[in-house]
Amino acid sequence: MKDGILLKTTLVDFPSVLSAAFFLPGCNLRCPYCQNRDLVLGLSSPTEEDNWCSLEELFAHLEKRKNILSGLVISGGEALMNSKCKEILYRAKKIGYKTKVDTNGTFPQKLQEILKDKELEPDIIALDVKTSPEKYLEKLLNFNNQAAADSLAHKILESIEILSSLPPERREFRTVLVPSIVDEGDIERISNFLPPDAVWYMSHFSNASCLSPDFENIAPFSKDEEENFLKIARKKIKNTFLR
Repeated sequence: MKDGILLKTTLVDFPSVLSAAFFLPGCNLRCPYCQNRDLVLGLSSPTEEDNWCSLEELFAHLEKRKNILSGLVISGGEALMNSKCKEILYRAKKIGYKTKVDTNGTFPQKLQEILKDKELEPDIIALDVKTSPEKYLEKLLNFNNQAAADSLAHKILESIEILSSLPPERREFRTVLVPSIVDEGDIERISNFLPPDAVWYMSHFSNASCLSPDFENIAPFSKDEEENFLKIARKKIKNTFLR
């Protein structure tokens, strides 16, 4: 049984912590620019077979490297919709690892559950805010229904509110700057929802190996355009950075 994809060592996924990262399959969104196609669709391809491993293989690696590594990132896909997420959090904390969870924010109840349980509670949560919450259904699932759009937007905003109650060092917000998904108005709206002391990372869109082939023909924003997004964001969120 292969449970996810293991990145044995990462210097960038957990702030100031040398970590491993484990990517769980399955996602409830279909972001057209996503580059984790196999994870989103729950597939393993022959070219990636060596990267897929079981939980036992994951924890064998963590035990072997515990004098070098100190953190574990649990990502996806969407980590909180995977039944293995809680088990991984519990076992990683038991052997002394700091933990970080990446989430898309559409499961606020599950987010609250892990934050309230001391045996599961992550040290840090990273929430991807992909665009204005009211646009998720149209832009990420290509489905128009006002009631469903309102429900999804409410979940995103609830997750932001949950994280806003945490100290700034225990949370981060992230947005990929994707043309047709994010514009100046979206950046301004997102900045209104985030806590003023948020740390917000914006990242450059790569148009390679996208879930939707159409997005491989979309040119990324220019450096000047990205700097403009940064300027807009910093009107409300001082700690906004491009990476």
